[in-house]
Amino acid sequence: MLRAPLRRLWLKVHRWIGLTLGPVLALTALLGAVLVVALPIDRYAHPELFVARNTAVAAPALPLEPLRQRILAEFGPDTNFTLRPPRDSGETLWVYVRGPWDGTLYLDPATGAEQGRRGTHEGAYNLLFELHSSLLLEDTGKGILAFVALAYLFTLITGVVLWWPTRWPPSLRIALDRGLLRGLFDLHRTGGAVLGLLIAVSVFTGAYMAWRPLGNFISATMGQEPVKPPTVPKGTAAGPRLSLDDLVARAQNVFPGQPIGYVQVPGKPNRPMRVRFRLADDPHPNGISSVWLHPLTGEVLAVRRWQDLDAGNGAVVVIYPLHTGVLGGPVHQAVVALLGLALGGLGLSGIWLWWRRRAVAAAARGAALSNNSNRTTS
Repeated sequence: MLRAPLRRLWLKVHRWIGLTLGPVLALTALLGAVLVVALPIDRYAHPELFVARNTAVAAPALPLEPLRQRILAEFGPDTNFTLRPPRDSGETLWVYVRGPWDGTLYLDPATGAEQGRRGTHEGAYNLLFELHSSLLLEDTGKGILAFVALAYLFTLITGVVLWWPTRWPPSLRIALDRGLLRGLFDLHRTGGAVLGLLIAVSVFTGAYMAWRPLGNFISATMGQEPVKPPTVPKGTAAGPRLSLDDLVARAQNVFPGQPIGYVQVPGKPNRPMRVRFRLADDPHPNGISSVWLHPLTGEVLAVRRWQDLDAGNGAVVVIYPLHTGVLGGPVHQAVVALLGLALGGLGLSGIWLWWRRRAVAAAARGAALSNNSNRTTS
């Protein structure tokens, strides 16, 4: 049991961290819950972007080199782009473009015809996602969210400490018949204690993905050297430049028969090309086992299975699907959405309770002053 002075200190820390940082995390948590539902709605509402027009079964594989030439001709020779092949039958081929224009092209995988495009901040879903992941501030916003999330983890700990009962089993009763203030207080207190661990997992995984140096820090504390992408050897490469089709084929020779998650094509020849594979035992839905190649000669510079990564970077294999709900399917996604709503509710209810109690206390002080004034005049 906490002594009164220590309890007041913990309460003050809990309250002011929640009041200053709680609104930011409550917003991102609510947005995360909305995104779980918004993703299928977005795909349903825009079939022209996500459903391929040509669904012929016998359609030959789309040549990639003409596609690369087309992208570079439109967006410039230094443009970076990433190909996301269709995951399911009837899906479009996605091309993430990063250059003078940032966005996604949606192509028919059989013909390469463009079915539509959308900028990074265009569309309701993209806007919600950017707000949730970076507050529309890119890397700066991700750093802010990581700091807020880690600070809020401490707030959850202080909340559990303040809740910790002197007698077990604890009472989890929520009194909804004693007024709104009491009912909301019980919901805030008991809900935070009961769901605290699950919420902490959601908050920590979000911070982990938002701020990549956290993974390097974890690896360093375990005495591991973070695995970094290989570098392209200096000097002019001899011989003709291989086509994008030949480069991808060389990567597929390393993991024959395995589906490709992404093909990351650099805009400059001094950066390696990366092909990510979705191996059968890889928990990451996009695949994180990778082959890095020289972008001109196709020389294999490095091969990394997901098991070969250091602890900090390898943890993304589980942390990403755990945070998004992909790991456990629709049931897990529903739990993730409910946890987002719960975390948002904890933040907003904490602010409301603080404001309401201040209003009640101010009214009580006003009444006391009025009574004293009446006594003096009488």
